[in-house]
Amino acid sequence: MGEFAAHTAETYSGGNRRKLSTAIALIGCPALVLLDEPTTGMDPHSRRFLWNSIMSVIQDNRAVVLTSHSMEECEALCTRLAIMVNGSFKCLGSIQQLKYKFGDGYVVTMKIRAADRGRTPDLNPAEAFMDSTFPGCVQREKHHGTLQYGIPSSSLARVFQTLLANKEHLNIEDYSVSQTTLDQVFVNFAKQQSREDEAVVLHPKAAGARREVKVAPLKVAPLKVANLKVVPLK
Repeated sequence: MGEFAAHTAETYSGGNRRKLSTAIALIGCPALVLLDEPTTGMDPHSRRFLWNSIMSVIQDNRAVVLTSHSMEECEALCTRLAIMVNGSFKCLGSIQQLKYKFGDGYVVTMKIRAADRGRTPDLNPAEAFMDSTFPGCVQREKHHGTLQYGIPSSSLARVFQTLLANKEHLNIEDYSVSQTTLDQVFVNFAKQQSREDEAVVLHPKAAGARREVKVAPLKVAPLKVANLKVVPLK
């Protein structure tokens, strides 16, 4: 701190200004700390340092309310999460609850082995199996011998049971089933906000639109000049 003690705050970088603001908020050990995007503009090392500082406040049985656009930050710090769309709360709960309720189901990744060594794996049977077994599934990735699908909400036990029962038949070398990420949940709500924005009809002046004004020519009556007689002054 001594190195920067003689410098005014306006000369600090954006990340250092965030650190200073957070330090001021923590002075006096308040029972409630409010932080607005505290790690914006920070490098990964500084971000992790600030996360640890915030976690120490939480572990001290004090409450922290923060806003953030980083889902990684939310998963690292938050016990409960709220998502806002156009200024209104759309959900509130633990991260796991939000993933389960507002997520897009599960992500299935399969690695297919070739029937014979040296040959390219045949992905057609696995693709046909996924389309028929999980209606509405979406293929997200397709690489050499690897398939990734997003499937709608279903029983997790059923997904594992189905893949295990057909593992040998489809030449599945390895597979994994993961839950929708918090980023995907956030994106789903962001799409909702976009749709609501498109539905708003603004007044032409509020929207900055140019109004077309038709200017009609002005009709002026012709001037009538009377004949004047000039009388010389005596």
